[in-house]
Order: sequence, then C-alpha cells, then structure tokens
Amino acid sequence: MIEVYSWPTPNGHKVHIMLEECGLPYRVIPVDIGSGAQFEPGFLTISPNNKIPAIVDPEGPDGKPISLFESGAILLYLAGKTGRLLPAGTAAKYEVLQWLMFQMGSIGPMLGQAHHFRIYAPQKIDYAIERYSKEAGRLYGVMNKRLAASTYIAGKDYSIADIAIFPWLRSWKNQGVEMGDYPHLKGWFDEIARRPAVQRGVEVLAGARKPLIDEKAREVLFGDTQYKRH
Repeated sequence: MIEVYSWPTPNGHKVHIMLEECGLPYRVIPVDIGSGAQFEPGFLTISPNNKIPAIVDPEGPDGKPISLFESGAILLYLAGKTGRLLPAGTAAKYEVLQWLMFQMGSIGPMLGQAHHFRIYAPQKIDYAIERYSKEAGRLYGVMNKRLAASTYIAGKDYSIADIAIFPWLRSWKNQGVEMGDYPHLKGWFDEIARRPAVQRGVEVLAGARKPLIDEKAREVLFGDTQYKRH
C-alpha cells in the first residue's frame, strides 16, 4: 500500500486525485504544515525540500521500495506504474508533459504568489497584488484559449495535466479571478469537478485544514523558520 505524506493543499490534492483515479490502495499520513511537521527529521528523509506531498511505495521498480517528493514527479510515477492517464505515443505524451510543466512552472508558482500577497502577506503591497493578480488572469486566459480548441488541457483525453491544474483553480476567487470570464475553462473545470474520483480526492484530509489565522502557523509557513533549517 502506498503511503502518502500530505496535507489538503492543491499539490496534495493532485496526488490524492491521481490515486483515486488509478484505484491504487493508499494510506494518508497527515503532515500539518501549519504546525511545522514538515521539518521533522523522518519527513525530511523522504522530502528533503520540506514540502508536501511525498510518497513511499513499498512495491516500487523491480519490487523495491521507492520514495518520491515533488507532486509532478509523483504524478508521472503513478502514471508509469499503472499505465494510466499518460499516453504511450511519443507525440501525445509530450503534449501532456508540456502542460504538466506549465502547471509546475507557472500555474503553481504564480497562483501561489497571488494567494500569498492577496490573502496571507502581513503587509498589503499594492504592486505585488496587482502583479500576481494580473498574471493569474493571463494564465487563465492561456488555458481558456487552449480549451476553446481542445476537450482537455493536453488533447482529447483526460490526463495527469488536467489533474495537476484542477486543484489550483478551486480557489479562483482568492486569485483575483472571475471564473465566469473564461467560459471554456469554466466548462472544463465544472466537468472535472463532477468526476467521482476528483470528488473523493479533494475530500482527503479536507476536515484537517484550518484557517490560517494563527500567527505561529504564519511564521512557520512564511517566516524565518523556513530558513533556519538549511
């Protein structure tokens, strides 16, 4: 059984959804990132960058255990393990991979910054709020244009690219975006949200997440604690 070290964040939900879509048995080990559990030595042996999610698969390649961190790498591993949600054909595979990299390099970092400066930053910096809100809108426009011509983000079939992007868009209001302004993207989003495996995936640990109003949690996530550990 795969062990999933996770918390109910967009990156955590990516892996939860993938496991549900593939029907793989898994056990969730909560890593409360607001309390600093991500800095515990046992977790750092699995995820040296102190970020969730991470997995341990006791039945990895050649039957040997494997541990992985970085959600994109985990999606690729699970796709390879199950032969699902990543095309076998070379051209189609790279179509999916480029959109997966788009999520990892743009959607996650930029929308994360929009969340931070709009919601969590202790000082409201107008320049940062405007910059990242505009970038969020631009990225939504890129996806909307793509989905005007494509059933799914990477082509005609649902894939790990859709799984990677979807959880990040669930908080569109926090990103300064109006989903209704992007009708093709909204149609895609609503369809993905109806998938039973997606619904199960986003419920994993959903009750554990707490509003980020505790100053200690803010310091753990955004303060000097991040930097004292390296």
